[in-house]
Amino acid sequence: MQNEKSCGAIVYRKYHGNTEILLIKHVNSGHWSFPKGHVEGDETEVETAMREIKEETGIDVIIDPTFREIVSYSPKKDTNKIVVYFIARAKNTDYRPQEDEIAEIRWVELGRICSVLSYENDKSIVNKAKNFII
Repeated sequence: MQNEKSCGAIVYRKYHGNTEILLIKHVNSGHWSFPKGHVEGDETEVETAMREIKEETGIDVIIDPTFREIVSYSPKKDTNKIVVYFIARAKNTDYRPQEDEIAEIRWVELGRICSVLSYENDKSIVNKAKNFII
């Protein structure tokens, strides 16, 4: 069994009195989710999340490590994947998709987020995160 570990975050901003969450649409699968990616070298989980968000979206963030949720699943036979999610506040809101991985980036109002997310795991995590964000 191969083990993989990724880290990412639920990135939010306050915009005209609303809370919005950053979602990315993946090129290969077409699903909507949060930015995340594989841990490299001896990076901490927070360092991985910050780097991956910057690489995939061009957005710098401030991570809140007091919110830490883990999702595990099997993306393919004989592989177990763990994803650690944090909450992150966007320092800038102008995004730039990583062309080879990200088809589209969108800020979605918190009240509409579950209608856009593709996976139940992501919907569950954002519901847990709401109390930390609002």
